[in-house]
Amino acid sequence: MSTPQIAFLKGHGTENDFVIVPDPDNAVDLPASVVARLCDRRAGIGGDGLLHVVRSAAHPEARAMAEQAEWFMDYRNADGSVAEMCGNGVRVFARYLQRAGLAAEGDLAVATRGGVKGVHLAKDGAVTVSMGHARLPGSGVRVTVDGRSWDARNVNMGNPHAVAFVEDLAHAGDLRSVPPFSPSSVYPDGVNIEFVVDRGPRHVAMRVHERGSGETRSCGTGACAVAVAAARRDGVDPAVTGAPATYTVDLPGGTLVITEFPDGTVDMTGPAVIVAEGVIDPDWLETVSG
Repeated sequence: MSTPQIAFLKGHGTENDFVIVPDPDNAVDLPASVVARLCDRRAGIGGDGLLHVVRSAAHPEARAMAEQAEWFMDYRNADGSVAEMCGNGVRVFARYLQRAGLAAEGDLAVATRGGVKGVHLAKDGAVTVSMGHARLPGSGVRVTVDGRSWDARNVNMGNPHAVAFVEDLAHAGDLRSVPPFSPSSVYPDGVNIEFVVDRGPRHVAMRVHERGSGETRSCGTGACAVAVAAARRDGVDPAVTGAPATYTVDLPGGTLVITEFPDGTVDMTGPAVIVAEGVIDPDWLETVSG
């Protein structure tokens, strides 16, 4: 019996790029080995991760959210591992739904393993995602690269982050492998590590090692974590001042605007682009999954 054809699209948000697999009924088997091969930049389509587009009611991890959000972003890292959330991925996911006629300009909800996220598709093409509350666990870590060490702030945006403020982004090294940090017990399931420099008032730049993907051109949850960490470093806490705090975050792939509100919620605004669509060759897929 031949392998059925599987449609795909390719998209990116500030050059954080994704393979998109529409699968409303959750009928496509995507083991880690297949995801990793699809995301391979030489032997596959190439991407920092994969967006599996499934109706919430059809996925066991999302059924409880089906009344709040029709669509579930079953997100996978480039190595095939499952992740709770991807901020740039949510924007691209929403753009796909709009392109496919499954969502209209305005507001929609997207289910993720990090909870239901509110999304706004603006007339000018920008996409804003309500990323939920930032949590600031008291425990942090010390990150070391090439003999330099920095204290890193622990910020959780539905997934774990360690934010280190450095003098020069080059000090982060190549970021292909996980920068050493201690104590390892703070992040038993791994961590995304951000290195940050100042560019101006409420304006920072960052590089990131994403758990399961290596260095990426952009990380939405990472940009949110960085903005919150920068605000606290600057003595800014919207819960105390009663006023929103907005930071501009430059990443290698573009710029995101992050706003933290007095109720602790965080919004992220940036672009999302679909660049191609096609069909995965069934013979190739059979050799990968066989």
